[in-house]
Amino acid sequence: MFDVRVNRRLRPGKYALLDVFPSLDESEALRSIFTDGAREETLRRCRIDVVREDAYMYVDAEAGNVVAGLEYLRHGEERILYLDILHELVHIRQWRDGKELWDRRYAYVDRPTEIEAYGVAVREARRLGMTERDIADYLRVEWTSRADHERLCRRLGVNSPESRAH
Repeated sequence: MFDVRVNRRLRPGKYALLDVFPSLDESEALRSIFTDGAREETLRRCRIDVVREDAYMYVDAEAGNVVAGLEYLRHGEERILYLDILHELVHIRQWRDGKELWDRRYAYVDRPTEIEAYGVAVREARRLGMTERDIADYLRVEWTSRADHERLCRRLGVNSPESRAH
């Protein structure tokens, strides 16, 4: 089984993906995101900008890189960090394909780009053996309501009643 590893001895700065996630190139989920041969280019060119701000991860749409909060990388659960980087790399692929990542016509949990990115993370979470409760907890973010969270879980086929995230 794929072993998630995260380099926790980072300081603020820009890093290659494999400097932060040394085993990421072994991930089948990563291969599923970049099926057109862009995987090597992404591993080579995409950077993670580690910042001091209180943040999880998000895409810098100007540079096409991932931004990650330093404390989150240092203290976050490895498998959650792994799911998050997969999620953000889906957004990197979408961005490179010219998709609108933050289409305001949709609520966050209904946005096609988010559904696709969370779908990759959910499939990988299941492959890693995470429970439905753990997956539902992963899908809960503080900028969504309980109703939004439940709608996202339904869209992704995740059983959410057991979630501790509410």
